[in-house]
Amino acid sequence: MSKHLEKKIAPAPIPTDIGVVDLIDNYFTAYNSARLREICHLLSRDVFIEGVTVGVSLSGALTPAGFGVSALTPLIRNGFIDWIISTGANLYHDMHYGLGFELFTGHPFLDDVKLRQQGTIRIYDIIFGYDVLLETDAFIRKILQAEPFQKRMGTAEFHNLLGKYVREVEKQLGVKHSSLLATAYEYGVPIYTSSPGDSSIGMNVAALSLEGSQLVLDPAIDVNETAAIAYSARETGGKSAAVILGGGSPKNFLLQTQPQIHEVLGLEERGHDYFIQFTDARPDTGGLSGATPSEAVSWGKIDPDELPSTIVCYTDSTIALPLLTAYVLNQCQPRTLKRVYDRREQMLDKLRTDYLAAKTQPVDEIPAAMTEGIPPHKVATYPVGRLISHTGGAE
Repeated sequence: MSKHLEKKIAPAPIPTDIGVVDLIDNYFTAYNSARLREICHLLSRDVFIEGVTVGVSLSGALTPAGFGVSALTPLIRNGFIDWIISTGANLYHDMHYGLGFELFTGHPFLDDVKLRQQGTIRIYDIIFGYDVLLETDAFIRKILQAEPFQKRMGTAEFHNLLGKYVREVEKQLGVKHSSLLATAYEYGVPIYTSSPGDSSIGMNVAALSLEGSQLVLDPAIDVNETAAIAYSARETGGKSAAVILGGGSPKNFLLQTQPQIHEVLGLEERGHDYFIQFTDARPDTGGLSGATPSEAVSWGKIDPDELPSTIVCYTDSTIALPLLTAYVLNQCQPRTLKRVYDRREQMLDKLRTDYLAAKTQPVDEIPAAMTEGIPPHKVATYPVGRLISHTGGAE
């Protein structure tokens, strides 16, 4: 019998009192249900344990549907998410809940002309008043005028400050379940945005710049900080995991940390240890959202030795995320909080020190064996650290 056979399919009627763990373990038998089962097992057994740094990327409209509060904040509180890359839109709509505004379920076949006339916004089958946008914008503009925002900063610091203010409003309003931004602030989880201008938050930042605001969101800070988080993940034998909800720019920003480390900075040659993605995008169209783990290996984003620890489930994140969260909360013990936000500067200092040490090694001290296969005219500009990592040379 083949060694690849894992478990006999022995169908039985689903009982009336079935729990989520029993449902996934015993009834998600094939196709994408089986991929979801495999992801739940991988996360609960190998990823959501001590020593693994977990980065999560968010795309699509997850937070307006409530999944930031219902599914992601429990994962943060239990120590299962260490850092996040999100679209700005997800963070903007997350703020509606923190500010006490109301969103409602509708259906996708409403008359959008009438909705516009009535001052109603639609996100597929979610509807809410236009005043929700206006009042959220007004809140953002008001707090961004505060002194802590009047400087150049990365989006992690920016969102941490936003979360702090939102948390204060939640306390004043008596909001029962804290928003994603506020929870991330409380638990030391940095949230980055790969395209800070591409949302209503960024639009309000831009508007204030016309009034003389000194706030500048610097993407270079984000690139270096996220690379530093990934670089430090393997200290004392740790591992790095990428959990991708959807695709798009947040997916790339999460995965590009590894090429930044080895291709650009010339440091360790290795990719993420775990790659888990929920997506409805096909790989054959060439888009990043559907790019497979094996393709990511060719870029150095994923450790080639860890391909068995990569799983793609082709399904809607709004189906998978609640099931995944319920499963791991049942099966996993809470982890010690890493509070990555509080350790960003320490991590960045380590990355900077190692990069500068590798960069300044004299070219004439590089052994000839390390330059084999590299055109002579390119040796002088080839990252020294990369040469060292390829050959196992001294640091």
